[in-house]
Amino acid sequence: MTEEMPSLRCIIATLFFALLLPPGSFPATTLSPSFYDETCPTVFSIIRGIIEQALLSDPRIGASLLRLHFHDCFVNVITKTFVLFLFLPFTFSAISRLKQILLQGCDASILLDNSATIESEKEAAPNNNSARGFEVVDAMKIALEFECPGIVSCADILAIAAQESVNLAGGPSWLVLLGRRDSTTANRTLANLAIPAAFETLDILKSKFAAVGLNTSTDLVALSGAHTFGRAQCTIVIERLYNFNSTGKADPTLNATYLETLRKVCPQGGNGSVLVNLDPTTPNTFDSNYYTNLQAQEGLLQSDQELFSTSGADTIEIVERFSSSQIAFFESFVVSMLKMGNISPVTGTEGEIRLSCRRVHMDYTSSNKWSSS
Repeated sequence: MTEEMPSLRCIIATLFFALLLPPGSFPATTLSPSFYDETCPTVFSIIRGIIEQALLSDPRIGASLLRLHFHDCFVNVITKTFVLFLFLPFTFSAISRLKQILLQGCDASILLDNSATIESEKEAAPNNNSARGFEVVDAMKIALEFECPGIVSCADILAIAAQESVNLAGGPSWLVLLGRRDSTTANRTLANLAIPAAFETLDILKSKFAAVGLNTSTDLVALSGAHTFGRAQCTIVIERLYNFNSTGKADPTLNATYLETLRKVCPQGGNGSVLVNLDPTTPNTFDSNYYTNLQAQEGLLQSDQELFSTSGADTIEIVERFSSSQIAFFESFVVSMLKMGNISPVTGTEGEIRLSCRRVHMDYTSSNKWSSS
């Protein structure tokens, strides 16, 4: 099998992605890989170039950018209650506003700073002092506004940056579906509730994936594979090393040798901001070693190890399959990323194309008027 084959098969998976989804899964304005072909044909090269430059001084920036896309998309809850709202006698504008509040999805809401109208998701527990890469996204937006003013949304920047980051780390390439617009709202409360956390059990992880319309088997295991590169802070794993579930002992699913290694890096009472490799074998490479690590009980996060160490779980077989076949992992990862990137995107005439990814138009315009005066 040649090295090019996985990427080719991943691109084919993109082309047939629409056929895998039931009718009505796409928004009224369908996302398309050719959305910017005429209006901003250099969008991919600009974003890739900025990531390449950032990687020179920050080897974990790719993982951080992928995580931003993930945390952005997961702030969404698909509920029957919301469907009922659509049948109430609201105006079109009221329904559009309601959708933005309840169904945030992949809309770049994670990039918004606090303002008079925005309670930033950056301060939600899963993101606070953890989510990063915002300055790199700013650089992308500035470059794109210079090249193609008012064209490329911040939500699409995150989707493209995620794909380019994975590919630059040795992972698959795929045709990113584009055409998202940016939200004019954020939802910190929902971010606290919806984003999967490092200390959660498999049952909780499954419920959060199901809540956003992803399946609780292949999508869960494939997207968790994003932890094959990047870092985590000691504060995220310290309880697992010394006081798991308030037992005063370590998590019994941790390999004993790996536990001692982690305790040297993260001593009890030590600096919680010290970084630990998510993948102890190839920390900067996007590969299938993540799953081999789980088989050896060397998953850094509890949420990772749960996939393999939960007795009787349907995720165990998938971990084993991805460990033995990197191509199978890459193909499933691409399909799951495309599904995740299609969670309630803002399209058509809804939302906006922000001039700054950190501020909605109203706040941006007010700030510029104040600066000018």
